[in-house]
Amino acid sequence: MAGPISDIEACIPALRRYSYALLRSRNDADDLVHYTLLRALDNLHTRHDDSDVRPWLFTIMHNLFISQMRKAKVRGRHLPTTDDIPNATGPAQEDSLRWRDMLRALDSLPEEQRSVVLLVSVEDLSYAETARVLGVPIGTVMSRLSRARERLRVATDEGVRPHLRRVK
Repeated sequence: MAGPISDIEACIPALRRYSYALLRSRNDADDLVHYTLLRALDNLHTRHDDSDVRPWLFTIMHNLFISQMRKAKVRGRHLPTTDDIPNATGPAQEDSLRWRDMLRALDSLPEEQRSVVLLVSVEDLSYAETARVLGVPIGTVMSRLSRARERLRVATDEGVRPHLRRVK
């Protein structure tokens, strides 16, 4: 029998994916998921509707992430280690380089734009759900997504051009 706990459990892979995309550290991402799940379970009794729990969980995670960012400004920013970046060796080297370039492009986005891209494009939330998660109007989601996609396009185009010049 499906219930709120099984619905929450089904969201764990998406929460892990989103937290890793935000933090770029498996340990920090796992901690963020852990705290998100704890907070969700502690507040499960406050949910009175039968709507999808995904946006609710992403809202909790986003709020915890913003709190961490504020604390990090005081303490300094964590830089990812080489263990946090996929290995660029072997036959999949080109894919690993593309992956690394895309991660760098995502990291170059302001946090507000990066969150929108991840929630809409990776986690497949609707614009309305993303607006609720982030606590902003739907028009803000649309404009942030548009600006983010343009910045990603420019960043990845610039990353490709040097490789093409070397081939000639």
